[in-house]
Amino acid sequence: MTDKYCVIGNPIAHSKSPEIHAAFAAETGQDLIYERRLSPLDGFAATVRELAAQGWRGANVTVPFKLEAAGVATRLAERARLAGAVNTLLFEAGGGIVGDNTDGPGLVADIVRNAGVALAGKRVLLLGAGGAARGVILPILQEGPAAIVIANRTRATADELVAHFGAHLAHAGQLSACGYDAIDGGFDVVVNATSASLGAALPPVPATALKPGALALDMMYGKEPSPFMAFAAGHGAVVRDGLGMLVEQAAEAFALWRGVRPQTAALLQRLRA
Repeated sequence: MTDKYCVIGNPIAHSKSPEIHAAFAAETGQDLIYERRLSPLDGFAATVRELAAQGWRGANVTVPFKLEAAGVATRLAERARLAGAVNTLLFEAGGGIVGDNTDGPGLVADIVRNAGVALAGKRVLLLGAGGAARGVILPILQEGPAAIVIANRTRATADELVAHFGAHLAHAGQLSACGYDAIDGGFDVVVNATSASLGAALPPVPATALKPGALALDMMYGKEPSPFMAFAAGHGAVVRDGLGMLVEQAAEAFALWRGVRPQTAALLQRLRA
């Protein structure tokens, strides 16, 4: 019987995840199908329970359900517990639901391997303090950056995030927070983890935040560069959208589900073409 997986979100029609996982399945010889599932904004938990009851094997979770997914899981992987956000669910035979977060490993793989930018010793600016940001903090910290600054419109939310990671990690001393109006200059890597690009908006980040030649990565992806990418490119940054992160986090989720890790380079090249 063919195993079934899906990605749950709202909206969801734009998702490239079915194409990505179909390619992974073909490459690795896995018998599965992968679909999009639109969940009502007030019905995510019910959607997950329905899928599990129907024998689906797992699901990815996207906007706006990553924080809620952490509460639906009956068991959390360590990186998901620290993040308080889940983007990958594994439905166990006994009814358990394991929650994990592959966003951070996906982002780091895209920056370090695909973009060829080391994070060790670098100053990293993370824009936003929601579910997308929470999921990438631990994997970036594990790369040994000189500093990670979390900038958020509501400073208190960013402060809470720093305090949370500081209470659980001995190596979180590089982590600090600020409001957008207090962003200082000279970051090597700037990651837009806000949802501003979904509305064609630009986070209020000053051009001075970008070192010459800095990497500016927007977690969102689309046919055209986002306002953040256009802004950063106009101020001398090397820009990258979230497509590589999407492919890499999908590969991590696929490996969790199937026990085999697919290759990503050829698929990413094909998607970009």
